[in-house]
Amino acid sequence: MRRLAIALAIALFVAPPAPAGSPLKGKIKVDLERTIGEIDPKIYGNFIEHLGRCIYGGVFDFGSPLTDADGVRNDVLKASQNLNVSILRWPGGNFVSGYHWMDGIGNPDARPRRIDLAWGAVESNRVGTDEFLRYCRKLGAEPYICVNMGTGTWDEARNWVEYCNRDSGTYYADLRRKNGQQAAYKVKYWALGNEMDGSWQMGHKSAEDYGKFALEAAKLMKWIDPEIKLVACGSSAFGRDWTTWDRTVLDYLKDHADYIALHTYVGNRENDYYRFMTSTIDVENRITIVEGLIREALGKTRRKSPIYIAFDEYNVWYRAWTAQGLEETYNLEDALVVAQFLNTFVRNAHVVKIANMAQLVNVIAPIRAEKDGLWLQTIYYPLELFANHCRGTSLDLAVSSAGFDAAEHKAVPYLDVSGSFDPASGAVVLCVVNRHKDEPVETEILNQSGSFGSEVTSYEVNGPDVASANGPGREVVKSVRKTQRAGGSRFVYTFPPHSFTLLTVGSGGSR
Repeated sequence: MRRLAIALAIALFVAPPAPAGSPLKGKIKVDLERTIGEIDPKIYGNFIEHLGRCIYGGVFDFGSPLTDADGVRNDVLKASQNLNVSILRWPGGNFVSGYHWMDGIGNPDARPRRIDLAWGAVESNRVGTDEFLRYCRKLGAEPYICVNMGTGTWDEARNWVEYCNRDSGTYYADLRRKNGQQAAYKVKYWALGNEMDGSWQMGHKSAEDYGKFALEAAKLMKWIDPEIKLVACGSSAFGRDWTTWDRTVLDYLKDHADYIALHTYVGNRENDYYRFMTSTIDVENRITIVEGLIREALGKTRRKSPIYIAFDEYNVWYRAWTAQGLEETYNLEDALVVAQFLNTFVRNAHVVKIANMAQLVNVIAPIRAEKDGLWLQTIYYPLELFANHCRGTSLDLAVSSAGFDAAEHKAVPYLDVSGSFDPASGAVVLCVVNRHKDEPVETEILNQSGSFGSEVTSYEVNGPDVASANGPGREVVKSVRKTQRAGGSRFVYTFPPHSFTLLTVGSGGSR
């Protein structure tokens, strides 16, 4: 924890204000030997729930001329593949606490229609386990199934693992084969429920009751398949005393869970731009606290393998609240906050190993599917850039810039930065949000390990102003690629106001 505290102190250093009339200055120091941890590609995951037009009318659109033989929207699939989605969480979300997976297998025309109490809809069960897992294969994503810890049972959870992961010779494995899937799916990642700390959840439990219930489910599920990885249901952060929930859950599941899940949604309800730009400071603090709780729990067990954080729901969400109206339209400032979420996950790559943006299409999503096509929201572009460029090892950067005060947060640097080094390609990647609404920040970038390559490529996400938004046939905010000369041990880059920029540059010889 001492090393982490020192790193944060360095990373959040705020330079003195520039003299009046002078351009804002910043500095980023890169040292390839100062690392945080390996970046798990699963931090670039996503999430689909049976909610609104996410699955029906989004991922699948039965009867549309835009779909393939399985009812999958081809254009949505292509846009999702361009996001390089690494892991896909399903079927919920609040929906899962009333979902019984046996309703969604077998002949689609014979499946029961059920009332979904989570979102006040009727669920056709046309899309179930086999459809989801086949979709993951098309997408190229690792499947991540959340089990029902609300109205579900221990048997239901372990039977689902058997259906997906056993080869043959047992009831549920043979049932899968009867339903047309001969080879086991071998689903590795399973969540032990969703937001069970919330009173809005079907089957809501106290931390003690959830811990006891989830422990027995975990035992049975791993007895069916010891190779699976389990995600304990951490705090949804809506309650006041969330640390007690996480500590209690970790105490019960410290010998069985491989991850603990965290959820956070943020928004700009106060219409205060600079306050909104500080949203992820609390996210980073929360990760640090939960890391400490994990260490406390591991101190009570002989277990040798680590427990990591799965930040398996995050996004900007504050405008759209009804089940039929969760189709949030995002603007540039929302995209900057999403980029800061991703910066936070990269800066904490040693402990955050899974993250899932909620959700993939239509419902609070980067992709919006219409009857005749789709369009990409502003938040699509930061996720696309991170997922396709930011890999390898997370770098412990030294960053300084002028700063600002916003509500309870003081001296917040205008530059929010993460960095990575990919030994395979030799690329150094810097992901930089300039939070300043009106001013560019002229930034000196130094390689303290040696030299940079001769050229730096930038991908900038920006727009005319922070309220700029995309729509059908209107792409105001997008990613723009540029190049400039670099070389030597330093170069200068000016980050425009209200922008997210990803820089990629080769690393030359060492000193």
